[in-house]
Amino acid sequence: MGAFIKDFKEFAMKGNIIDMAVGVIVGGAFGAIVSSLVNDIIMPVVSLATGGDGLKNLKYVIVNAKEASGDVAAVQEVAINYGMFIQNIVNFLIIALSIFVALRVIMKFKKQEKAAEAAAPAGPTQEELLTQIRDILASEKDAKNGK
Repeated sequence: MGAFIKDFKEFAMKGNIIDMAVGVIVGGAFGAIVSSLVNDIIMPVVSLATGGDGLKNLKYVIVNAKEASGDVAAVQEVAINYGMFIQNIVNFLIIALSIFVALRVIMKFKKQEKAAEAAAPAGPTQEELLTQIRDILASEKDAKNGK
């Protein structure tokens, strides 16, 4: 049992797992923000254009609902709710656009960092350092021998 707990602790404390957990939490919060943007800001404007209460109630009724009467059982409405489908597409497009913009900003910063690293003066190569060390040792040896 102790080895199991030790192995689980090592697994749970790996950097990638923690980064992934943070990403899931932030992603969930981001999804809630986008859903609020769509439901509370965009869809009311769309409902003005459609003359109704948004896209949620747009549907194509295949079978109308019927109440029970006598020996006939009640029939529930059968409908294709295409309004909710359109709203989910809008949600997806906004999330995809937001992620795209965020990734472009991150990539732009990375390119700037790489350009700054490339512009920085390069240090001496390993061979140059070894040559300098050799020369210093040789000059010390010559000074010691009185040359």
